[in-house]
Amino acid sequence: MTGTWIAVLVTAVSCYALKLAGLTVPSRWLAHPRAQRFAALVPVALLAALIAVQAFGRGPALVADPARLAGLAAAVVALALRAPFLVVILAAAATAAGLRALGIA
Repeated sequence: MTGTWIAVLVTAVSCYALKLAGLTVPSRWLAHPRAQRFAALVPVALLAALIAVQAFGRGPALVADPARLAGLAAAVVALALRAPFLVVILAAAATAAGLRALGIA
């Protein structure tokens, strides 16, 4: 068995154990206002971090790619206009692709 398969199996078992641990948490702990606030804010923070990494990262370096930033701005505008999620994604992708086609990268 290779090291990759061992890593995959260890990760799978760890994920299952974490899921099982989550199911055994007493419901009174989950009903606590602090736990509910934490559960509501964690996905927002993770999504914001993912967006920042994708918008400003290229390998180990931070870059200000104009096409990516314009795509991000187009997504923000679409979100502000309460566009459906698919429209937000398409607006960002079309903006970035259009600028790259024009040679702005």
